[in-house]
Amino acid sequence: MIDIKDLNVWFGRGNTRVDAVKGAGFSVAAGESFGLVGESGSGKSTILRAITGLAPDWSGTLTVNGDAVRKKRQKAFYKSVQMVFQDPYASLHPRHSVDQVLGETLALHGFRDIDARVVQLLDDVGLGQKFRFRYPHQLSGGQRQRVAIARALAPEPDILLLDEPTSALDVSVQAEILNLLADLRQDRGLTYLMVSHDLAVVSHMCDRLAVMRHGEIVEIMPVNALRDMQAQHSYSQELLRASV
Repeated sequence: MIDIKDLNVWFGRGNTRVDAVKGAGFSVAAGESFGLVGESGSGKSTILRAITGLAPDWSGTLTVNGDAVRKKRQKAFYKSVQMVFQDPYASLHPRHSVDQVLGETLALHGFRDIDARVVQLLDDVGLGQKFRFRYPHQLSGGQRQRVAIARALAPEPDILLLDEPTSALDVSVQAEILNLLADLRQDRGLTYLMVSHDLAVVSHMCDRLAVMRHGEIVEIMPVNALRDMQAQHSYSQELLRASV
């Protein structure tokens, strides 16, 4: 579903240029959940932004769902690929009700039976109709993230890009959101590419993971190697020891 080869992403020009991702490459199979881990600033989230077009300066090869990604993405790309951001407080429009957030997304992607679909999406993320006409300030952090997930599900995508989807939430709520995402992946056959600094989250959610440092992927391993503390690269070993 996702194939990345020799991906370079940079910001700025000339003397102000910063190379955020350098020569990254990995693939994610259909239905797989793949994690990107590493310290802040290692380039994890930048890879997601390059895929979606939020980081426009990149080189290399991006293939998503069998199609090469161009600099300008077609509408069909965003029907297939959706992103859930870290901060549910910032990712929802404060003056739009839940009904507007979901209804406008559905209309944008050409769906007609919008009322029924809004109700179904709210049910799918465990909220229900009573939340339909509330505004973001009337929701808890976990409820806002459920709305953000519902919005991502609205176009019926094949791939979800998850950028630290629980790190801004209370610990008590994080497990609920992770379990919701795990259930949705199974029920809908979704493919996940997930960024997290929390190795416990990656261990729970992912099948394989890539470890990033200073913009480079230093190791790709199955999640069992993470659980068994069997990383090969010295930096990966440091990360594991720090997480114990």
